[in-house]
Amino acid sequence: MPEARGKPYPAYGTRLPSSFLWSCLHTMKKNGKQDPAFTYEVIVVDDGSKDETSKVAFKYCQKYGSDKVRVITLVKNRGKGGAIRMGVFSSRGKKILMADADGATKFPDIEKLEKGLNDLQPWPDQMAIACGSRAHLEKESVAQRSYFRTLLMYGFHFLVWFLCVKGIRDTQCGFKLLTREAASRTFSSLHIERWAFDVELLYIAQFFKIPIAEIAVNWTEIEGSKLVPFWSWLQMGKDLLFIRLRYLTGAWRLEQTRKVN
Repeated sequence: MPEARGKPYPAYGTRLPSSFLWSCLHTMKKNGKQDPAFTYEVIVVDDGSKDETSKVAFKYCQKYGSDKVRVITLVKNRGKGGAIRMGVFSSRGKKILMADADGATKFPDIEKLEKGLNDLQPWPDQMAIACGSRAHLEKESVAQRSYFRTLLMYGFHFLVWFLCVKGIRDTQCGFKLLTREAASRTFSSLHIERWAFDVELLYIAQFFKIPIAEIAVNWTEIEGSKLVPFWSWLQMGKDLLFIRLRYLTGAWRLEQTRKVN
């Protein structure tokens, strides 16, 4: 059977780098030449941005065809989690890669995630997740950050561990590979649509006992981030508490017998 992959990229606030799409498609074409049964699609989700994100993506759509590159343009900004969920539900691949459109993670690292995913076999109910991780770069990042930002970072990591997700050192890296069944199970239960959605995603995965691999990837900090350190960490901290309380009180529920679509 063809090893089909779908790749949703959320874009908002930063112009979609043409080099990132080129790197993605170059890697996929290379894999296709090595394996004739290999198929892929790239989905760019423009999360209501006011720049030329959709215009850049449509050029690639015209060049490679709509079966290879698809563009979803949202009229209103829904947040990173909402944009990725739209891309995931529109994808057709057996494996689904989510990646930030700023190109902070180098696309060829998908091979590391695929190896990590395969190492988790046998997959229960065909579900497994490989998370890219920047945890190995933590010492270097601490040396470059101010004490205040370092304090915020460690505080956020503690809240993630204490309230929601244990055993994953970097929940926020935007480079994650999921089997289709794992994506369906987790994203269909997702509530948070902003930056903390990754935490809820992994919380849901751990609840359903979906095996998760954390894989070190190359990562470069991209200038022009829309996150303002204090307010972004404060909002994500509120979201973490919100996630925990909602599930604890039963306002949000996860059913073990939930069917995979």
